[in-house]
Amino acid sequence: LRPPTTRAAAPGPGSEGSRGAAPGRVFASHRGPGRAGSGGSMAADEDISLLVIVVDVNPVWWGQQILKESSFTLSKCMDAVLVMGNSHLVMSRSNRLAIIASHSQESRFLYPGKQWKPGNFAESGESSSAESSWSGSKDGKYELLAFGNDIVTEEIKDLMAKTEVRAHLTETLLAGSLAKALCYIHKVNKELDASHELKSRILVIQAAEDSAAQYMNVMNVIFAAQKQNILIDACVLDSESGLLQQAADITGGLYLKIPQLLALTQYLLWVFLPDPEQRSQLVLPPHVHVDYRAACFCHRNLIEIGYVCSVCLSIFCNFSPICTTCETAFRIALPPVLKAKKKKLRHPTLNYLAS
Repeated sequence: LRPPTTRAAAPGPGSEGSRGAAPGRVFASHRGPGRAGSGGSMAADEDISLLVIVVDVNPVWWGQQILKESSFTLSKCMDAVLVMGNSHLVMSRSNRLAIIASHSQESRFLYPGKQWKPGNFAESGESSSAESSWSGSKDGKYELLAFGNDIVTEEIKDLMAKTEVRAHLTETLLAGSLAKALCYIHKVNKELDASHELKSRILVIQAAEDSAAQYMNVMNVIFAAQKQNILIDACVLDSESGLLQQAADITGGLYLKIPQLLALTQYLLWVFLPDPEQRSQLVLPPHVHVDYRAACFCHRNLIEIGYVCSVCLSIFCNFSPICTTCETAFRIALPPVLKAKKKKLRHPTLNYLAS
């Protein structure tokens, strides 16, 4: 590289170069002293921020929105998710993104999808033909972001097209999606060099109601995320979620029920886009009261007072002498039985009266 002074030599009188510093020196000042040409080392020192977005695509709930003739549809929700994901990627070149669709029958990665390969754009010789097929080459979008949007769109279309709604499978598989997100974060962390530090968080966009049958599995995922210092943010679209309230409170994330569904994009960019380090400088919605009621293992109802197994810590709303989870038989200490005292028989005595 040529030194910066050679590009800013002898500006003429009245030119823009005489009013201030040369353009080359401005670029040199950004590199810092003694770091010229060290762009690779600067990239190695940057922390990697990984955002995993879990989107609730329950076909039953979104089908009810169509029957209600609501203006907020699944396509608009996915548009807001793509805006959120693209905004996270453009904030730093070291940021990473993953999107998981939480369905009533499976949990699928929308991004990175099966067709995505990290080096196909930069290393492939057919980049010109692939670039012409992307929507980004037509409307001026950045090609990589446009290609990612196309992958998410195709994956969500394929998932919803293969959906077979069944009467007994109407609950969202939230626990499986969160577990898959933790596994992906662990995989990315293992692939990084020792010089990098991974800062990861999970954003859950929930539409359907909580599933009491998944209470134990969700709580296990929450405590696993807390142990790994992974934040779980919750963005609830419909009814309040007690499970996600506990997840956000335990892991240090944010919980927000969207007041207006059509403004989902604004809430995502305002509340959930900033990193945890930046949130202390913002005025965010206040914390809500966390519902810490547990779900009983017998009827899956939320209870405040119940019975707990001393072996497996299962919770029951009614007393049972045998735990249905670990089949432990409890020895019930009955109150001591008092034996009746034998009454002494008094023999009749004759009273002789002395005359």
